[in-house]
Amino acid sequence: MIAYDGFEGRVGRTFAGSRSWWPRRPAPAPGAPNVVIVLVDDVGFGDLGCYGSEIPTPHLDELAARGTQWTDFHVTPMCSPTRAALLTGVNPHLAGVGHVANSDPGFPGYAGELSPGTLTMAEIFRAAGWQTMAVGKWHLTKDSDMSDAGPRHAWPLQRGFDRFYGFLEAFTNYHHPHRLVRDNSAVEVDSYPEGYYLTDDLTREAVAMIRQAATSDRPFLLYLAHGAAHAPLQAPAGEISRHSGEYRDGWDVIRERRFQAQQRLGLFPEGTRLPPRNDEPGDDVPPWDSLTDDQRTVFARYMEVYAAMIASVDRSVGAVRQALAELGALENTIFVFTSDNGASREGEEHGTTQYLRTLLSANSRHDREDPALDLANLDLIGGPRTLAHYPRGWAMASNTPFRLYKRNTHAGGHAVPFLLSWPAGLPQRGELRTQWAYVTDVLPTLLDLAGIAPPDTGPPNTGPTDAGPPRSGTSLAAAIRDPLAGHGHREQYAELQGHRGYVRGEWEIVTRHAPLTPFGEHEWELYHRPSDRTQTRNLAAERPELVKELAGRWEEAARANQVYPLDEGSRLRYLLRPPWQRDAAPLRLTPQQHTLERWQALQLIQWRSFTVEARLDRPGVGVLVSHGGQGGGYLLYADDDGLVFVQNGYGRPRTLRAGPLGEHVVVQVEAPGDWRWDVRVSVDGADRGELTGLPMLAAFCPMEGIDVGIDRRSPVSWPVFERHGPFPFSGVLREVVYTPGAFAPDAGANFIDLVREIGRKYE
Repeated sequence: MIAYDGFEGRVGRTFAGSRSWWPRRPAPAPGAPNVVIVLVDDVGFGDLGCYGSEIPTPHLDELAARGTQWTDFHVTPMCSPTRAALLTGVNPHLAGVGHVANSDPGFPGYAGELSPGTLTMAEIFRAAGWQTMAVGKWHLTKDSDMSDAGPRHAWPLQRGFDRFYGFLEAFTNYHHPHRLVRDNSAVEVDSYPEGYYLTDDLTREAVAMIRQAATSDRPFLLYLAHGAAHAPLQAPAGEISRHSGEYRDGWDVIRERRFQAQQRLGLFPEGTRLPPRNDEPGDDVPPWDSLTDDQRTVFARYMEVYAAMIASVDRSVGAVRQALAELGALENTIFVFTSDNGASREGEEHGTTQYLRTLLSANSRHDREDPALDLANLDLIGGPRTLAHYPRGWAMASNTPFRLYKRNTHAGGHAVPFLLSWPAGLPQRGELRTQWAYVTDVLPTLLDLAGIAPPDTGPPNTGPTDAGPPRSGTSLAAAIRDPLAGHGHREQYAELQGHRGYVRGEWEIVTRHAPLTPFGEHEWELYHRPSDRTQTRNLAAERPELVKELAGRWEEAARANQVYPLDEGSRLRYLLRPPWQRDAAPLRLTPQQHTLERWQALQLIQWRSFTVEARLDRPGVGVLVSHGGQGGGYLLYADDDGLVFVQNGYGRPRTLRAGPLGEHVVVQVEAPGDWRWDVRVSVDGADRGELTGLPMLAAFCPMEGIDVGIDRRSPVSWPVFERHGPFPFSGVLREVVYTPGAFAPDAGANFIDLVREIGRKYE
């Protein structure tokens, strides 16, 4: 439906239930610049060569040498909030994304998607006549809206991008991505070619979009959001081998070397201190020399893979810049590079070869860690058979010289690299900028440099939010041109999972909030930023009146930006919305349907008993049903020896051979509690065997959705994959029916009221 809204020269296009409005595009001014933003994931301040790293990053170093390099740039401590702030210039809670887009507890600051009245960078640039393209990680759509059935109102094309290629979720497998999306549709792929690697695929797509855009006389905006270096740590084998042996000296030595390099590069004033090794309980890092030989061997391998991922990102930046140069567009392109938060400690103390296992261990307080398996998989780390993450000691080194990690409001969680270059418009060549700046400043800066007037209102017909929330950022253009110039953004709050912070001029306060403990002024630490960027001297006891004043300013900002209610650590947010399907209906799937998307598939099995029934019209060999991949899942298939059920329990397989294949196969999964499953298989009404005490798969696992008649992409069973590939069923499989059963006695869905009461104690 085309609707004319009454404004001269403006046409609105409205689709029921969507947010797809844009004015007719004017012609940008002659010589208007292109804009390329490269956002990386979980990359720390000290991970690039130009920020003191030993990892070779020649293309990023060249970008720094041709523009400005910021030493005091900050984002939020988590990926989705940073993406919201970057793309809107609005504080993340006020934009609706105060936490990762994997929960919606029902409060406006934590909706898991951008609020309808908040204009995005893509919408603004598109309205001004730019072509708009997004490639890579999105993570601004709540889980329940990611399926092929929609709704798609929070997908990239509905938020202003003309083109999109990438993934909607928080992370994926780099060798076998669990689900890719092109524009508004999932990419249907059974298997990836030999040597496939996601970072390279995203780069190819970005370059192809640039080349296509260059055929137009209109400039373009490209938002290239790499998944790297978010877990799982995976890289091409040849790239990993280039870093072999580089990290045997350990994180203490690497951290010290990086800090010395940062001092030589002049990134910090004289007298800046390297903080002691992180020692806060639960965030602590052991001395490298205290580790066993086996631990040092495995831990060094993790960092070799991480370094390879950083190198792959650098190679991507080089490919994009080379394409721009070949098109004669590099000089007139504003090129921005930054990270969405500091380095991640999600590998916890020992790292892991199975990231989904470790996520469950951390979030359920049900320890399934397996160092022996990690050691046994040493040579596989970084390849498609492991989903690795490094120990938090390496995250500490990645964040050199700052304290703590992603999720924390201490500097290690949010102080990140920031590079900006525009040769045709800014004459800077390798200049440092030491002014404090924040992620919400990026959009105003780009609008200023591109000559686009910031819009005063959101799109029409969006109800009471027409004006849109106020942008908190200010343009950094003057500071880019003059190293002594200031800018108007002087105060900023921070909050993530109860951790809080506030910056005002020379001073900052910050908390490290322990879950299920009272909030209060006793938590605040105070630091003088000009003399102590690395937060080594807590002055709270000496200046209590200043702490109280700044805490009051944080309180005002929190109430103005929809920060409340604070996350007290009860994990209630994950139980409330969308509601758990207590009365979920049976679901019929056929081989003609492509993969049932991850979140939809999880609702059939998570925290509960369930039954899987396969009905055949003609026997054969191949997969009947698969759910998951190398990170965890289950598989029902038939080979020449009969029916086989396999569960991949976070990297540990268990197999049940169930005899000859019949016409009606039933897999009955019981969830008796204690995060385990018991499985019984029957064929044509006759029991064929059972497996008991299997680890329950939960949280993001199984990462891949359900396939019928084939095992697509990352295989549940690597031996089966090596013999048969995706192993499509050769007979006639009529249907597979899932019937969700009762929740486990200790499932969180059974304790919502109790968890809510626990949380209220800390309001």
